[in-house]
Amino acid sequence: MQKRNVGPFEINPVGLGCMNMMHAYNAPISEAESDALLNRALDLGYDFLDTATIYGMGESERRIGKFLKHRRDEFILASKCVLGFEDGKRILDARPETIIAACEASLQRLQTDTIDLYYMHRPDPNVPLEDSVGALADLVAQGKIRSIGLSEMSAEMLEAASKVHPIAAMQSEYSLIVRNPEIAVIEACKALGTTLVAFSPLGRGIFSQEPLDPDAYWEGDMRRSFFPRLAEPHFSENMKLMPRAREIAENLGCSLPQLAIAWTLAKGPEVVAIPGTKRIDHLEDNWGAGTVALSPDIVDELNNHFTPEAISGPRYNAMGQATVTTEQYPFEMQAG
Repeated sequence: MQKRNVGPFEINPVGLGCMNMMHAYNAPISEAESDALLNRALDLGYDFLDTATIYGMGESERRIGKFLKHRRDEFILASKCVLGFEDGKRILDARPETIIAACEASLQRLQTDTIDLYYMHRPDPNVPLEDSVGALADLVAQGKIRSIGLSEMSAEMLEAASKVHPIAAMQSEYSLIVRNPEIAVIEACKALGTTLVAFSPLGRGIFSQEPLDPDAYWEGDMRRSFFPRLAEPHFSENMKLMPRAREIAENLGCSLPQLAIAWTLAKGPEVVAIPGTKRIDHLEDNWGAGTVALSPDIVDELNNHFTPEAISGPRYNAMGQATVTTEQYPFEMQAG
């Protein structure tokens, strides 16, 4: 597996998203299960772990700190601020003083002296982007963080932030059923030397090897309402696209998740993927995607089969869409 650059770091192109342990889909896993999952990831060769303050309201960070502090030199650590919590509730706050305080709290939970990549998790419309990035630049100067990232923001915001400080990474949802970074963000990343960190490359589970079943979603699963493509009436429509993808995967001798991740990585050397999971068997399968090579013809076929217009339903519900500035396709804006 050939390494790729994220800012000053070289990493394996398949990283581990650490949201799923505590947040968003199905019930959180136990501490013992987190310990086993995280250590197995490093044993396999995962060397890029991505977490955030909001994941389990700090619990994902705490578990990484607890279970991996003795192996801190084996991985690049990414976390996020701005989208945080206060008194058990989600907040959005990109004021410089809040960013600095959030970083200090994350460092304590992670039991580390520095965070390798620290993102603004979302834009804050009430705070100038330049002020927020300026605070992150101060943290770089102090050695508290080593590089700066943005998440779910537009190419225009990436360009504006880059005028304040180099931006190592732009994290965006990117998969066969979410192609929005192709509108402008990928090209902006190429121009600025920024890595696109693709989260949810498995389409929030729709590319799981075992077919996803919305009726089996946990009661707190965000796919019930926050991500309409993963709920009815849109889910059934999107599942109609899956048989051809499974056929391609079978012909290549890989799993469906490996095909989906490999497609993401085939979009350019400036792309890395961070699938998340609670399960060690899925962790091992996802890792294998780094050895799946897709021909240009296969990439083109997948591009043409999963066109943005072929996907049913919006990416986020109205509340979720209001918190991001990633570009939308014209038909998405009309539908909204």
